[in-house]
Amino acid sequence: MVVFPLANEGGYEGAEAAVHRRRDIMKMQMNRITCLWLCLFAGMTAHVEADAAVSKPQETVQQADNEVAGQVLDEAGQPLPGVTIRIDGTKNGGVASDYDGRFALPVGKNQSLKLTFSYIGCKPQTLTVKAGKDVIVIMEDDKATLKEVVVTGYQQIDRRNLTSSVSSVKMDDIARAGVSSVDKMLQGRIPDLVLTTTSGEVNATPKIRIRGVSTLIGNREPLWVVDGIIVNDPVNLTSDVINDPDYVNRIGNAISGINPQDIERIDVLKDAAATALYGTRAANGVIVVTTKKGRAGRPVISYNFTGTVRHRPRYSDRKIDLMNAKERTQVSRDLAAMHYTFPSNMTYVGYEDALQKYYGGTYNRSQFEAAVAAAEVQNTDWFKLLTRDSFSQDHSINLSGGADKFRYYASLGYTNDNDVINRNGNDRYTAAANLDFTLNNQFQLSLNLGMHTDKRRYDQSDVSPIDYAYNTSRVIPSHTESGYFYYKKMSVGSGSYDFNILNELDNSYVRQRTNGFKATANLRYAPLDWLNFNAILAFNTSDTNIEGWHGEKSWYAAALRQSPYGIEAPSTSEMPFGGELSENDIDQRDWTVRLQGNLNKNFGPEGHHNLNIAVGIEASSTHYMGNLFTQRGYYADRGKRFTAEIPDKYAAYLRWLGRNVPVITDNLTNLVSAYGTASYSYKELFTLNANTRYDGSNRFGDRSNEKILPVWSVSGLANIKRISDLKATWLDALVWKISYGGQGNMLEGQTPKLTVKKGAYDTHYGEMISEVDRFANPDLRWEKTKSFNTGIETALFHNRLLLSLEYYYKKTTDAFMNKTISDVNGYSAYYVNSGRIINKGYNLSVTATPVQTRDWNWLLSASFSKVINRMNTIPGEDAYEISDYLAGTAIINGQAIGTFYSYRFVGLNPQDGGPMFDDWQDRAHELVGLNKYETAMRVLERSGKRDPDVTGSFSSTLSYKHWRLGLLMDYALGKKIRLFKVFNQGSGSNTGPGYIYPEYNLNRALLDRWKRPGDERLTDIPSIMSTSSPNFYQYAQPWFNGDNYKGVKLGTDLWTMYDYSNVRVVSADYLRLASLSLTYELPLALLMKWGVQRIALSLTGNNLYTWCDNRLKGQTPMQSGFAEVQLSDTPYYTLGVNIQF
Repeated sequence: MVVFPLANEGGYEGAEAAVHRRRDIMKMQMNRITCLWLCLFAGMTAHVEADAAVSKPQETVQQADNEVAGQVLDEAGQPLPGVTIRIDGTKNGGVASDYDGRFALPVGKNQSLKLTFSYIGCKPQTLTVKAGKDVIVIMEDDKATLKEVVVTGYQQIDRRNLTSSVSSVKMDDIARAGVSSVDKMLQGRIPDLVLTTTSGEVNATPKIRIRGVSTLIGNREPLWVVDGIIVNDPVNLTSDVINDPDYVNRIGNAISGINPQDIERIDVLKDAAATALYGTRAANGVIVVTTKKGRAGRPVISYNFTGTVRHRPRYSDRKIDLMNAKERTQVSRDLAAMHYTFPSNMTYVGYEDALQKYYGGTYNRSQFEAAVAAAEVQNTDWFKLLTRDSFSQDHSINLSGGADKFRYYASLGYTNDNDVINRNGNDRYTAAANLDFTLNNQFQLSLNLGMHTDKRRYDQSDVSPIDYAYNTSRVIPSHTESGYFYYKKMSVGSGSYDFNILNELDNSYVRQRTNGFKATANLRYAPLDWLNFNAILAFNTSDTNIEGWHGEKSWYAAALRQSPYGIEAPSTSEMPFGGELSENDIDQRDWTVRLQGNLNKNFGPEGHHNLNIAVGIEASSTHYMGNLFTQRGYYADRGKRFTAEIPDKYAAYLRWLGRNVPVITDNLTNLVSAYGTASYSYKELFTLNANTRYDGSNRFGDRSNEKILPVWSVSGLANIKRISDLKATWLDALVWKISYGGQGNMLEGQTPKLTVKKGAYDTHYGEMISEVDRFANPDLRWEKTKSFNTGIETALFHNRLLLSLEYYYKKTTDAFMNKTISDVNGYSAYYVNSGRIINKGYNLSVTATPVQTRDWNWLLSASFSKVINRMNTIPGEDAYEISDYLAGTAIINGQAIGTFYSYRFVGLNPQDGGPMFDDWQDRAHELVGLNKYETAMRVLERSGKRDPDVTGSFSSTLSYKHWRLGLLMDYALGKKIRLFKVFNQGSGSNTGPGYIYPEYNLNRALLDRWKRPGDERLTDIPSIMSTSSPNFYQYAQPWFNGDNYKGVKLGTDLWTMYDYSNVRVVSADYLRLASLSLTYELPLALLMKWGVQRIALSLTGNNLYTWCDNRLKGQTPMQSGFAEVQLSDTPYYTLGVNIQF
């Protein structure tokens, strides 16, 4: 007898057709009728039983008449060991299939009975069979069952009983070819999760926010959990650094070393009911990653390859709006015609260099015109010189299989992720092994092992190729006619030294190497079917080395040396010899021990009542040890040696050496926790749940540990369809859930007592010294967050349409804030509980299957999330500068975190084209006596938020036979962005009020600047003024910089104010074609001839197009940075191959 699992008549699903138990099994789409025809064709008699077609060979091999024997296969036709076979209606006894999938079940002689075949992850099969018959059963994967399990890290919960807010995705559904990090794959996939980037570099780590921001001082990133264990970042960056919206994190985060190919699923925990078991660290949400495990069966080898080509930025790109050499030269002509007075620290290049030589007699007229003509056609392609069309590759191979007593999954991975920026990239090597042992009927043991090596290459912070390519004039050549580097002078302090960006890149780098290892052992003891205990021991370690180098031939070294390369340094030099080397070593160790008991029991006359309880204790420790030093006099090309002898005449350098001592960090966090969760369900009609956890830590301080503030939540779920006994055939499910809970948080290192840090020997005092480490802060209380969540989930039309709607409200009280105090106290600020934060919002998710036939399948999904964030506390009166309000880093009462402000631009002066503002000059007396906060609120105008209010996505998967077309679009609304600066293209000392420097390129917007009276009606771009212009100093030194004004300084000059005005703010709303992919699966009939199970070929395009404001030229609306020009998200294309043996 052969049993085929079949789809319902209403639609077709993947199934295996077995035409004979001794023949190869071919995978195909079929219904009952198709199966019956195949059975008849194969020489079998057939009939239909329930959801299975049962066939009998017309001549069968005789079996013993007191047993049922046979074989169990998976959908690929491979033997499936470990399948439980029981007589229907009994709970005890039964047998399991062996390594070859075979079984034999003793029964009564010639007895007919029903057998149930069950296996985790497969649909159960039930059939009637008579003793003495041989059967083959093909188990079909139950994708719905797999999806219904939610992993929280502490429990696996049946989604039908889930009372909290959790978004779950399978890795196969969100995987994007060419994306090497799983966090980047989450963009647009999870409702209420907002992902932003500050750079399009491959090493840049995105910022993730789940349901807004719940803290002002602490870390705002979610907690990462891998296989039930919290994982920490390899480098312990401070909250100020991580929360800085302009910071580009190239170091990586907690999951940078995980190969996405090893991930099975991701569950995002969002409300208090879902995150309560993680305690004080989970206020920002939790992302739970579950890695792949082995399944019983023969060994299966899978190899996956992707090759990715990334396009470098080009001047011809529609989003880059910079002048070419001819346009830039024309601006220089215009400046010369108006007798423009250049700044004294300018670099003479292009037209200005030729003009100076002409006026100085070096050039005659014809030579001058020839030099200008050459500059107009120079058009140095800085993007081509500094970037490349890169090729990246990813290889992953894994092996899985096992038997009923032992299952295994092992993998090796290599990723070579090359950036479009020359020399930059990332090489990652990964290895993982998940081993599961069934020791006996009561004990199971799981071992998870993983290791990785991550090698990153990126540029020094003072050498930014993208910023240089964007801001440098194209009239400057990169090489001389002889092929050598062309050096231009670049000023620093009172000196000016040769600079060439290619030389800087050749003589500087940052190299990072991270080695990580993790091991987790989970011993499970189940004395009863409804009771089990877990003992978990986990250990993680990572060693990170970050090496930075500036060579002696670099401009950086020349500036410290105070002399060009090859020229003896003066006595005032702070680096007379060699270059500079910095080493930062960070060792991170953490361990976790957890003991947990789980009870899951049905009781009552018919088992309608269910009680699910888990209680546990946990201890964990995280230890960061660091060593940072910077040393000068380093020669990388001379055996990596340092200068040993320093002449006494270099007193400045000797003083630097005396002050430059290594910095050693030692940060230990110990945490002891107790937690518990309990759920009660009745007949799947409703579920009630309660969670609680208490944390005690050495980092909280004595007073915080004394004032117990447990994390807690209560939640419930009601199955409205079943409670109301709704008979509508089109309604499959209707569930309502609600939760409420409280969480607490305490800053590390806060204490009610003053702490003193012991110092080293001080030569001035002639003794050991100590200094104040922390001032006493006995009144600091817990930061408390209360969360409310409610939602409805429904399934319609035989699960063809799924809808989910949620609303949440989070209120944080006693939020930590900085209070400014007098410097005479030894500190300029300390922490107080004075903040209140409101986060509220809602999300809608829709999944539809409009087409589902034998050959066609079309799956659509869309999501919409809105978050409203508001700060309800007035900050300290002088806690922030005007520049903080302009940058969006200040906290403003009644506004969202990340709100930024701008100067009020009112137009151009019709006489000279200078920018004019509503700067309160006519009401200056009203500003006198106001603090910085009050001044900013009056003078500045709210421009918007750096983060979007609305995010969402739309995805489509269309399948036809062996072809699959996938599309992903994401969008964001409600975000604003400041356009790149028109004036002051330089940075550091090489800037001035409205100056135009010859060495800098200009935004093409300046071609439309004010040039003559009347232009103010046609443009809002100010004119270029020379210091010789009559009204220049009216703009360079505005009234609020005068001695007569006693209020808060409003800015520097009016050209800088123009770049930070409301006219330079545009919408950052966007709709992006994030991914478009085409996959082809080779027919199974063909593969079987080759002995291969699967070959899939795919072609994917990412970041293909973005619809956004036309004024966003050269800027990416997905990025949130204001401070510096960063790499935009460039298109890239990936070819993928997956092979299974």
